[in-house]
Order: sequence, then structure tokens, then C-alpha cells
Amino acid sequence: MGCAISGSGLRPRTQEKERAGLKEDAPSSLSPNQIQLIKESWRVIEEDIARVGIIMFVRLFETHPECKDVFFLFRDVEDLERLRTSRELRAHGLRVMSFIEKSVSRLDQLQRLHTLALDLGRSHYRYNAPPKYFGYVGAEFICAVQPILQDKWTPEVEQAWKALFAYVTWTMTQGFLEEERNSQLQTTSRDRPDKRNTAI
Repeated sequence: MGCAISGSGLRPRTQEKERAGLKEDAPSSLSPNQIQLIKESWRVIEEDIARVGIIMFVRLFETHPECKDVFFLFRDVEDLERLRTSRELRAHGLRVMSFIEKSVSRLDQLQRLHTLALDLGRSHYRYNAPPKYFGYVGAEFICAVQPILQDKWTPEVEQAWKALFAYVTWTMTQGFLEEERNSQLQTTSRDRPDKRNTAI
């Protein structure tokens, strides 16, 4: 299952930067031509949406087995064939593909796309799925769709999808870090003694 792009070009932020709360600059926005290329290629991809979701996650677990740690249902599954036929994996793959579909439909409404990705990043904090894994999904998606698009897959199409995933990954990371900070603030305020009830 070799894919030249696997793990490259869509690098997630380092854990050290996440923990320090440092923000990288937002990726540059997509050009109108890139948006058009994504929409055109998506029309072909969505015809095989369930299969792409399964291929994407089987590849993810094969190339980055540590990712299974954040998926309770798949944590102990070693047999990739069992994963390919798993109803749960199919359902999760469809949820991710649904997010990608929503992202594509919001390419002309950047604020709505931003809100969607930010909310997804926040929910990943609650799922205990750290940002270091976010970029892997984009890379595996790209590998999964190349054979489907065949000769329609061009360097320009690849760059357009990379740009979309770079933006989504960056925005999700901001949402994750925001939720992490809020959670830490709530914990700190709960741990702080209430001075009104302290004997003088």
C-alpha cells in the first residue's frame, strides 16, 4: 500500500508546540482555481465515499498504528482484514467523509468552514484525540483518492487538497487548544479555595 505522499506535505504540529500553546501562522487561503479543482474532483470521489473512508482508515492504522490508541473500538484489532469489514470502521469513515463533504460545500463560505473545523477540533479534545494525528488523516485521504481519480489526479489537484487539509488541520488544532485551555481554566478555578468561606 505504498503511496508516495503518505505522511508528507501534511505534517501535523509538534507536540511541544501544542503543549506550549504556540500558534503557527494560518495557512494561506485557497485560490478560486483550487476551490474549483476540489469541487470537481469531489464529484468523482463522492460516488465511492464509503470505500474511500474504509481505505483511508485501514491505511492510517497500517502506516501509523499508534493512531489506534485513540480509537477504543479498534485499539486491539491487529487483523487489517477484520478492520476492512468492520461496521464500526465503516461508520466512522463515513462520519469523516461527511465532514470532508461539508468542508467542500463551505469552500465559498470561509467563516462557516472555519466554525465547522474549529468545533471539530474542540470535540477532538473531548475525545482525547490530539492534534498530532490530524494531519495523518489528510495524507491518507489523498492516497485513497488517487486511484479513484486516475488521470484526473494532477499535481494541481493534489496541491489543492493539500491546501484544504492544511487549513482544516490548522483550524482544528486551534479549536483543540482552545478547548484544552478552557478545561484547564475550569479545573484551576474549581481547585482554588473560596476565600469567602475561609476563617480569618
